[in-house]
Amino acid sequence: MKQNTFILLFILPILVLFSQKEILKEDIFLNWTFSQDQVYGLNSMNDGIHYTTLERGDTISIEKHSYQSGKKIDVLLKSSDLGIKFRSYKFNTDETLILLETDSEKIYRYSKKGVYYVYNTFTKEVQKISDKKIRLPEFSPNSKYISYVYRNNIYTYNIENKETKKITHKGLPNKIICGATDWVHEEEFGFTQAYQWSPNNDFIAYYTFNESKVPEFSMDMFEDGLYPRQEKFKYPKAGERNANVNINIINLQTGENTTAKINKKQEFYFPRIKWTNKTNKLFIQRLNRHQNHLELLAVNILTGDADLIIEEKSETYIDIHDNLTFYSDDSYFLWTSEKSGFNHIYVYSINGKEIRQITKGDWEVTNLYGFDEKTKTLYYQSTEKSPLQRDIYSINTFGKKKKLLSESRGTNNAQFSKNYKYFINTYSTANTPNIINLYNSKGKKQRTIKDSKKLNSILTDYNLTTKEFFEFTTDQGNNLNGWMMKPLNFDENKKYPVLIYVYGGPGSQTVTDSWGGHYMWYQMLCQQEYIIVSIDNRGTGGRGSEFKKCTYKELGKLETIDQTEGAKYLANLPFVDNNRIGIWGWSYGGYMSSLCLLKGSKYFSTAVAVAPVTNWRFYDTIYTERYMQTPQENPNGYDLNSPIHHVDSLKGNYFLIHGSADDNVHVQNSYEMVNALVKANKQFDLFIYPDKNHSIYGENTRLHLFTQITDYIINNL
Repeated sequence: MKQNTFILLFILPILVLFSQKEILKEDIFLNWTFSQDQVYGLNSMNDGIHYTTLERGDTISIEKHSYQSGKKIDVLLKSSDLGIKFRSYKFNTDETLILLETDSEKIYRYSKKGVYYVYNTFTKEVQKISDKKIRLPEFSPNSKYISYVYRNNIYTYNIENKETKKITHKGLPNKIICGATDWVHEEEFGFTQAYQWSPNNDFIAYYTFNESKVPEFSMDMFEDGLYPRQEKFKYPKAGERNANVNINIINLQTGENTTAKINKKQEFYFPRIKWTNKTNKLFIQRLNRHQNHLELLAVNILTGDADLIIEEKSETYIDIHDNLTFYSDDSYFLWTSEKSGFNHIYVYSINGKEIRQITKGDWEVTNLYGFDEKTKTLYYQSTEKSPLQRDIYSINTFGKKKKLLSESRGTNNAQFSKNYKYFINTYSTANTPNIINLYNSKGKKQRTIKDSKKLNSILTDYNLTTKEFFEFTTDQGNNLNGWMMKPLNFDENKKYPVLIYVYGGPGSQTVTDSWGGHYMWYQMLCQQEYIIVSIDNRGTGGRGSEFKKCTYKELGKLETIDQTEGAKYLANLPFVDNNRIGIWGWSYGGYMSSLCLLKGSKYFSTAVAVAPVTNWRFYDTIYTERYMQTPQENPNGYDLNSPIHHVDSLKGNYFLIHGSADDNVHVQNSYEMVNALVKANKQFDLFIYPDKNHSIYGENTRLHLFTQITDYIINNL
């Protein structure tokens, strides 16, 4: 009997091993076999009891659903009926017209241009706005016009008589932009539409960017041609000149143009504008170039005069947000701020008097979803339970009657109906893909909309390991969060190689209880007996402003110490091969993986750096100076933690990867790193993807990229 038991115990692990279906890179990066469920084009209708979605397939359709029953009530539009394959849609104010986007073409990260149509839901007629590819189309509040940007000027299209009118005239490519943002504002302040209609339809407030004196960057685009085409665009690197920015208000009845009196001799950014509901004032956020002094201004649109409403100052920097919400009568407004040390919600009178702080505690409000004025109830997302989690709450404007609305531990994201009676909750955990449920405003689950059923069925074909969370204390006394994925048949008596995934940039988080983007690739590496780890260093988000902002003026220093401390912690675990600890990252993560290999060579043997910053002098003004000030003011901060200045320390295996058409982190970063490595006579590996941008994707590109990274890890760890 003992002999049979021994044979059985010997055979079982082998059976488990051979029954394990192999995870293929092609299924992850080419076939997208492991995609979780999403609800596309989700839009609450005005009545608050219906919502619409965009259903994709051979035929694209806009479908109308009931919140309460979940039933499909109607198909509002099919692409096959129009002969137009649209990819997005937008309703006008009363939902009688639908704006359809077709033939779109990406410009930068968020910006695009395309051909747009207007569809009338009553007459079933469709009309093209312009034969040209236009940008940023928007219905006027009264639905008589569609505004848009073409060749850096704003136009209006009269839906009834089909007449087009040019309302700005200064715009010139690579010189002056009216109504759209320049590259750096789009990338770092996260908005592209730089104009807004007034609620009464009489005015349009718009930005002008005079970028004539901004230094120009160029990239060769090869595109299978005999000679490359040169792509040129304005890109202000740290310490260089920004565009001169003005905000104007044009009276559409008279054509009169008023410039807001918000500029001084000192240089400012204006990261957000917003109209009040009824009082016809334009609120503008003004931020100094150091980004540590924020003012909220109210502008008289007839004179351009500005009154200071509130201001905030910081010894480090102030993050920008969209959480300015006016009461319907403009008597008060809601605002979020980190001034207490954690991001919380405040209510102010319209003249700037603070009425009260609504949310309080050593945790962060991470999203303000909205405000039901009838019940005086706010809805928001926070980290109250844990920095690793996101939960949905309601609270009244007096800071009372707080209620947890999400029931499941993990990451919860909400989209509320317009009357706040329902919300659609997209929920996941570290080991559970998206489950999309409908809740009422009291937090009672009504039904499941999608549950990633297809993906979960596919996952049953594989023996998968689980992502587990851990925390440890560094030698400096800092408590850090991390996650770990071990091989399925983990044996604590064996020694395993480790691959660390790092991003580590200001306010970011890779350690959250949510379904991760590279989850199945990490499972594939675990099948090949690697341990995968990620650690959130100091400077990351979810833990308050002190933890986030401690890296100020020294990007890379504390982050590298923490990641190296993480490798040191792992090296002391009995099941880790301390000679085979590698690290990889993309963008800021590529910067971090490079620094860790160079400054932490005692613990890291291999690094893969995709599209890395190698010296912050090469990156843009808004992002870099927010955390570092200018190179002229802080030269040591830029140079002491630049990977380029540490190449003499290279001992391990180093793989540099970049796209030649990266408009964000320019390939210049990798080329200068190559020069430094060659000068130091250091051997390394390099791969350039011609004509690929910061995301490095398209056709087989992602498969090729991750095949290279996988092979490099296997060969060197």
